[in-house]
Amino acid sequence: MDADSGKGGPEETSTQSRCSTSSGTRNAEDLREEAHRNNPNGSTRTTGISIKQAEADFAELRRELSHMSHVSRSRSQGDDEKGQLELGSPASEETYEQFDLEAVLRGDLDAEREAGIRPKHIGVMWENLTVKGLGGQTNYVKTFPDAFIDFFDVITPIKKMLGLGKKGIEATLLDNFKGVCKPGEMVLVLGKPGSGCTTFLKTIANQRHGYTGVEGEVLYGPFTAKEFKQYRGEAVYNEEDDVHHPTLTVEQTLGFALDVKIPGKLPAGITMKQFKEKVITTMLKMFNIEHTRKTIVGNSFVRGISGGERKRVSIAEMLVTNACVLSWDNSTRGLDASTALDFAKSLRVQTDLYRTSTFVSLYQASENIYKLFDKVLVIDEGKQVYFGPASEARSYFEGLGFMPRPRQTTPDYVTGCTDAFEREYQEGRSAENAPYSPATLEAAFRESKFARDLEDEMARYKKTLVEETDKHDDFRIAVSEQKRRGASKRSEYSVGFHQQVWALMKRQFLLKKQDVLALILSWLRNIIIAIVLGTLYLNLGHTSASAFSKGGLLFIALLHNVFQAFSELAGTMTGRAVVNKHRAYAFHRPSALWIAQIFVDQIFSASQCLVFSLIVYFMTNLARDAGAFFTFYLLLLSANLAMTLFFRILGCISVDFDAAAKFATVGITLMITTAGYLIQYQSQQVWLRWIYYINVVGLSFSGLMENEFTRSTMTCTAETLIPAGPEYNDIQHQVCTLPGSTPGTLEIPGGDYIDRGFSYSPGLLWRNWGIVVVIIVFFLVMNVVAGEYVRFGMGGNTAKVFQKPNEERRKLNEELIRKKEAKRKTRGEESDPDLNITSKSVLTWESLCYDVPVPGGTRRLLDNVFGYVKPGQLTALMGASGAGKTTLLDVLAARKNIGVISGDILVDGVKPGKEFQRGTSYAEQLDVHDPTQTIREALRFSADLRQPYETPREEKYRYVEEVIALLEMETFADAVIGSPEAGLTVEQRKRVTIGVELAAKPELLLFLDEPTSGLDSQSAFNIVRFLKKLAAAGQAILCTIHQPNAALFENFDRLLLLKSGGRCVYFGDIGKDACVLRDYLKRHGASAGDSDNVAEFMLEAIGAGSSPRIGSRDWADIWADSPELADVKRNISQMKEVRMAAGVQRKPELEKEYASPLWHQVKVVVHRANLAHWRTPNYLFTRLFNHFVIALVTGLSFLNLDNSRQSLQYKVFVMFQVTVLPALIISQIEVMYHVKRALFFREQSSKMYSSFVFAISLLVAEIPYSILCAVCFFLPLYYIPGLQNESSRAGYQFLMVLITEIFSVTLGQALSALTPSLFISSQFDPFIFVTFALFCGVTIPAPQMPAGYRTWLYELNPFTRLISGMVVTALHKLPVVCSPEELNEFQAPANTTCGEYMQPFFDRGGPGYLVNNATQDCQYCAFRIGDEFYGPLGLSFYERWRDLGIFVAFIGSNLIILFVASRFLNFNKR
Repeated sequence: MDADSGKGGPEETSTQSRCSTSSGTRNAEDLREEAHRNNPNGSTRTTGISIKQAEADFAELRRELSHMSHVSRSRSQGDDEKGQLELGSPASEETYEQFDLEAVLRGDLDAEREAGIRPKHIGVMWENLTVKGLGGQTNYVKTFPDAFIDFFDVITPIKKMLGLGKKGIEATLLDNFKGVCKPGEMVLVLGKPGSGCTTFLKTIANQRHGYTGVEGEVLYGPFTAKEFKQYRGEAVYNEEDDVHHPTLTVEQTLGFALDVKIPGKLPAGITMKQFKEKVITTMLKMFNIEHTRKTIVGNSFVRGISGGERKRVSIAEMLVTNACVLSWDNSTRGLDASTALDFAKSLRVQTDLYRTSTFVSLYQASENIYKLFDKVLVIDEGKQVYFGPASEARSYFEGLGFMPRPRQTTPDYVTGCTDAFEREYQEGRSAENAPYSPATLEAAFRESKFARDLEDEMARYKKTLVEETDKHDDFRIAVSEQKRRGASKRSEYSVGFHQQVWALMKRQFLLKKQDVLALILSWLRNIIIAIVLGTLYLNLGHTSASAFSKGGLLFIALLHNVFQAFSELAGTMTGRAVVNKHRAYAFHRPSALWIAQIFVDQIFSASQCLVFSLIVYFMTNLARDAGAFFTFYLLLLSANLAMTLFFRILGCISVDFDAAAKFATVGITLMITTAGYLIQYQSQQVWLRWIYYINVVGLSFSGLMENEFTRSTMTCTAETLIPAGPEYNDIQHQVCTLPGSTPGTLEIPGGDYIDRGFSYSPGLLWRNWGIVVVIIVFFLVMNVVAGEYVRFGMGGNTAKVFQKPNEERRKLNEELIRKKEAKRKTRGEESDPDLNITSKSVLTWESLCYDVPVPGGTRRLLDNVFGYVKPGQLTALMGASGAGKTTLLDVLAARKNIGVISGDILVDGVKPGKEFQRGTSYAEQLDVHDPTQTIREALRFSADLRQPYETPREEKYRYVEEVIALLEMETFADAVIGSPEAGLTVEQRKRVTIGVELAAKPELLLFLDEPTSGLDSQSAFNIVRFLKKLAAAGQAILCTIHQPNAALFENFDRLLLLKSGGRCVYFGDIGKDACVLRDYLKRHGASAGDSDNVAEFMLEAIGAGSSPRIGSRDWADIWADSPELADVKRNISQMKEVRMAAGVQRKPELEKEYASPLWHQVKVVVHRANLAHWRTPNYLFTRLFNHFVIALVTGLSFLNLDNSRQSLQYKVFVMFQVTVLPALIISQIEVMYHVKRALFFREQSSKMYSSFVFAISLLVAEIPYSILCAVCFFLPLYYIPGLQNESSRAGYQFLMVLITEIFSVTLGQALSALTPSLFISSQFDPFIFVTFALFCGVTIPAPQMPAGYRTWLYELNPFTRLISGMVVTALHKLPVVCSPEELNEFQAPANTTCGEYMQPFFDRGGPGYLVNNATQDCQYCAFRIGDEFYGPLGLSFYERWRDLGIFVAFIGSNLIILFVASRFLNFNKR
């Protein structure tokens, strides 16, 4: 055997003899029925549907609801029958024919009519339908400077508001459509991606948001689209993606839908709870997802039910709407062929039973699915090129001159006729005498008999609408009778507003309660911070020394509860998709959600706030009075409620999170700076004082201060008594320096203190709280209005964004287009590019098993699998969902890092070396890319790092251009990849994924995991055709695939078929027309008919779908005993011997783990990181904006500070504002790091670059913007308040700000590297921010801290060094001149001047000075120079450079953590 050539071998020699065997003349249906008769109890998959049990379930439910009043029956009919939908998903095709679900259900129709049930039968007719959206122009990627231009360009938005702005170019998405779908009909919508299928489905469902114009007429029965808006829930659209609350269980998800949809009147003897439970149970049984009842739905971030099960939940939820017009958008994406067929049959049964009007778009629809539809609509670039009977579509396009390929399904053929590169003309026909463009195809249809038939049908339908007014009256009455008591007859909703609020409150409670991790962490964070505050301010006394600390405590406690609400901003915005869906389903008003949320959330917030208050209040020894405590609690809770509403309003009105963050920064900064703590009311700028009266934080803080201080009288201590010392023991000649004190007494009334020190007039507490309540009511109204009327979401199609062209790219693109046009004109294949695939290596695996740990033991996912992949062959890996296809690919590609792998995986008979992962390319199922790269850049990046470093760069880039051409990406090679929501389409992203792997020129193997999932049939065919071309050039390829049609399937050379449990069912040749596979199946009792798609039939035969297997033995057991397996084992042995005998030697340069040296990796990856930041303008501009706004507002609040005593404290607070930088930076850094790390995990598994390179690239990319942010923050913060201008002082302060920037960046990255997810890392942020702010010596001076904190946490706090260095630099040798209000007056003893009296005090180093030494009426200023202010705090000007050095050392420790964690912590568990 010539193993190097990849041909020959024992099993290949029998191919011809097998192919010559007749595939069988008996009808396949007869054979299958016979097999099922022989094996009536053949084992089935656990997901199979028991028809008998389903019928029994239905009968039981019908009996229970048989005595329902006609009001409730009108609604329950839809619910109960729709609960049976999965009955129509046949256990097998023949079982479906034997069990007529429709006949079963019709048995009760006469009785239902007698009971007065009104049917809801509404057809849809559209005429001259034209839909327009923005498009038709080239959009270029925005960069960092564009963010400035857009922000400062205020003229353009104003012009747009006035209708004077430059109009966007409108693109016609649908052009002059017409058609009709009568009740009980199913319409299949076909077209290439981007042709307008989704636009049509949304328009039919009366969802027009996002389009610039919808012209023409759409009639729902007799109702226009405008009139039908009041019946919003009767026309619904099911999008491709499944959008649910991930932490709700399946039962709760459906239960909520029923809460807002079940009727008010129920059958005698049954409660609403029993009714809901029965319907949910029956629906779960019918959909075969009863085992998921108590499992959370989950999503891509939260583990829950499987994707297929989630899709069924989406279907069930939409069925609860009981709508009569349903649009389904590519709902079979990612499903295997058998499951997709089950879904389509379910829709057929539903449509027949309820006479609904059903519209479906499907990609890669099989012939069996196609036959279920009544009509088909074909769209080509927004043109209607066919609408008519599905059974006549093929003959129509053949009549136009298009030639079908052998074994091509009708959907593939019809769609292919709209593709200039795929359609083929019949002999004698060409573009000269047959349609060749969307316009000519449309014209041909307009002139066809089908267009005339359509006109006649529409005319008859219009006549029917006029005649059958009674049916329309039935519809109106049925909709009206569905409404529960309390719902307006004119309302779009089935239940009243108060009932919506109640249902939403129950759901919100479940959402909060079941998000266990978030709830636990929230409580822990709250309690820990409360304990930290309580212990830091432990047992504060009622003395002058504790007055400042009490103010800091109250302010920090208030801010903690205020910022607890900040998470509402993100929560509001991420929940938009669910809100929009439920609004479209007419489940509830958005305003009801906001009201329900605030009620429920406050239950949780109030309990947390109460625990926080109890801990803080009593540990810190605040006023021991029940009224005082509950007032304290009430003020904190009110502030939390007000700010919760404030952030929700921002979330509702902001177009994205960056805009919301900007609004929030401005609002929060103004609230904090004008609250009265950082700068007292009387010292604020006159033009800022008005904010206090609408400032929740300020009003609440004044209330807290009044509540605490008006209940106590403070005693002056020696620290604040002037003069103090052994010579001074007569209080009549001393004074306390605390505001509000009077000479001659040690007692200071708390009310006087807050009056003189803060301008808070005692007695205004409840007035201020009343204002807070008014603000809460105002915010609630604004929240409700904004939630109801402000809508965001993508509408229509999204335009691509391109990189701006330069000369090099222009020439490259022109050459690509030239080649493409040449190919189109010749209608032939160009000469194959020099793929240069020289590897002869063979990958084999024997007795391969894979076990993973599960609770209680292990679980086997792969069980004793044998196989091989060799050059020149394209091998398909198939099986039902969950059979282990992706698992096998992961194991073979060395991607698994958990579980136990046993058996042998060998390359040329030896264990793979460290270069194996680099020598293989693996196009994974998820399309993970850097969203800021263009397609060409992504492919070049892969080629740069994965092809041998010795290969010239020009050669690598030439190969990239070949890959772009082969994957037919010529017209969008410079398009930015973007995100799945806004960027390349699913199909284009899949091409990029494959292109990235091909650009690497894999030395050994190419693995692909579902490269055709989510693609239309033409795109899937093109990709598989290209893979065939690669295999023919010598590439070894293993590829999983779903839903292949016959034409697609025959491109594969070999098949590896798995069943559930990871057991092999078949591995061998497929043969021409699948003759080898057909022969194998036939020999074991499963004979496929000539017209059967073998790819579908084999899954049905082994019981992979909902059908029982064919035959009495398990197909995996049959394979284990088969001679074919013995041949495989013999082939593996021979191939290993041949390759080992050939003495295969690896080149030394290929033995490296990475293809490129470290310096080259750094160069390439850092360049990409810099480019990614440059093309993410909002990320950087939002940070810069926040820096500047906080600095500007702070600077203006402390405008032109003088050298007074009070200004010393204000200058410290100016420095204190630098401590907010981590809060601004870290949260952004964490998001970016986790997003980039997900990409790194994918690229690192291909050995593109090392973890060190990843970490250093993100760090280097941040540095330039950190410097810019430091400059923009420092200038207004430092110079507007008028701090010292000397270069030595200003330069040091700037260095401190810059070091803080870099420290925050490195801390955020280090924290992210230590944690598995963004959610976990974000939970540490509050602890870090609180620790930095509390223990740096500002809110509570270091001498007043408990010794336990002062000796370690204060010293270990990086911001201790920050504040220390900045404060001493700002105040050193700064002369202090007290204002008259700040002077403390007292009388010197008789016959003594002030100077003589105070001399002993000053001689001992006492601070301050006297205004006039010669008088007896003393006026004392507490400080002479700034050094006297910070001296008692243990700070020294001469240690400021030491502090700076220590601060820099903290950056070093962050970097060590970052690099070590990136290297040794791998959270990519698979």
